Amino acid sequence: MTPDFDFALGEDARMIQDAARRFATERIAPIAARIDAEDWFPRQELWPAMGELGLHGITVPQEDGGLGLGYLEHVVAQEEVARASASIGLSYGAHSNLCVNQIRRWANDEQKALYLPKLISGEHVGSLAMSEAGAGSDVMSMKLKAEKKGDRYILNGTKFWITNAPYADTLVVYARTGEGSKGITAFLIEKQYKGFSIGQKIDKVGMRGSPTAELVFDDCEVPEDNVMGPLNGGAAVLMSGLDYERTVLAGIQLGIMQACLDTVLPYVRERRQFGKPVGAFQLMQAKVADMYVALNSARAYVYAVARACDAGRTTRFDAAGAILLASENAVRVSLEAVQALGGAGYTRDWPVERYMRDAKLLDIGAGTNEIRRMLIGRELVGA
Repeated sequence: MTPDFDFALGEDARMIQDAARRFATERIAPIAARIDAEDWFPRQELWPAMGELGLHGITVPQEDGGLGLGYLEHVVAQEEVARASASIGLSYGAHSNLCVNQIRRWANDEQKALYLPKLISGEHVGSLAMSEAGAGSDVMSMKLKAEKKGDRYILNGTKFWITNAPYADTLVVYARTGEGSKGITAFLIEKQYKGFSIGQKIDKVGMRGSPTAELVFDDCEVPEDNVMGPLNGGAAVLMSGLDYERTVLAGIQLGIMQACLDTVLPYVRERRQFGKPVGAFQLMQAKVADMYVALNSARAYVYAVARACDAGRTTRFDAAGAILLASENAVRVSLEAVQALGGAGYTRDWPVERYMRDAKLLDIGAGTNEIRRMLIGRELVGA
């Protein structure tokens, strides 16, 4: 086992961590290889059970059916789920943070009462849709159009790269209701709405089992009551959610790094070459030392930013910085894990090649590392 450094998480976070770890070890880890190999999203096997544990509503107040806890608790739960399967971790983050937490923050009382119970229980799957084929990093250039007609809006266009899309029952969707950044509105979309459909499914290198697809809106009719937040105020809804999204999703990378150490440490203790365990060689000891330091340095930053979120002291550049550090460290640690296992690491007989493929996603998703660096540098320089 990896030494357990005491980050003074607190009783609530420790309880969530322990519960999520037990569930992930018993229910997710045994099927993680199948999830990846078959690109299989085990909705019925996992989602309701995670709901029973309260994992889907960690940041939702108790009066709305959640646990009433904070982003630190959400991060440690995210980490433990991703430690067993980063794919399930990604879908979990998209559901519990990008969808549920945004509804918690921006929906009115009637919308919360309608959508939160089944999302928190795990009966329904949630998703968030902002990216388009031509609007990724430049998300404000989105073209999905929503026109008011009577008591409803008619949406036309597409969204792309949408996590959980093929299985989502409820989606937070951003569409254009005017010009420029002040012409974006958030909508709550149900999968059965007329004119709404799922387009092509995207076959990814990693995070297989976390379904990603295109959304198609062809004269999709959305009731006026499903506007979430202020009309034409969707840019503020979207941007405010990115800080929490980046913080919580950074937990995926922490989980991947821990999973790498979970595999590498027993291997280097048992694998023998030249008459001794490979872990006895100083080069291998240096490798695992670097992996351990990369994990705990990222943990320290991510946990600190999560605590800042809970205290209302979030800074956009630190949320970007936390996931930047975690994502780049995870890619490096996963590559070192493959290297530590040598030829075995380059086979599908060992999970480190999956960790390597999964780790790369968050160098790109939730804002590329180039965008994160631009944001941090601009804020620090004051440009």
